[in-house]
Amino acid sequence: MSLSWLDEIRWTNEGLCPVIAQQAESGKILMFAWMNRESLALTVSEGYAVYWSRSRKRLWRKGEESGHRQKVIDLFLDCDEDVILLKIEQEGGIACHTGRESCFYRRLTDQQWQSVEPVLKDPHTIYTKHE
Repeated sequence: MSLSWLDEIRWTNEGLCPVIAQQAESGKILMFAWMNRESLALTVSEGYAVYWSRSRKRLWRKGEESGHRQKVIDLFLDCDEDVILLKIEQEGGIACHTGRESCFYRRLTDQQWQSVEPVLKDPHTIYTKHE
């Protein structure tokens, strides 16, 4: 299988590309992450999101601890060839490690960040180990 499509992406100096995960059905933005060549190739071959964790310095299969995997429905590259958009089905309805549907749950209101989405599940019951 030829992976020449990976060469068309403008990777950062660290070999990464920013990725936006969007709920395919609703269009809601669920999270932002990073991918490297290997994680993007694995995402395409496996059909589930695999990211590069900058904090762990390793591949991170979304849902490997929580079970909240992201099934990839479609994959897009932006016009500048430096941002990837994943349209996904979020298994379990939770994308954020805080137990919320989306990582973007805080809105700026009157110059203060306010939570506007509920915790759907206590994170301590989701994860088997904590960092």
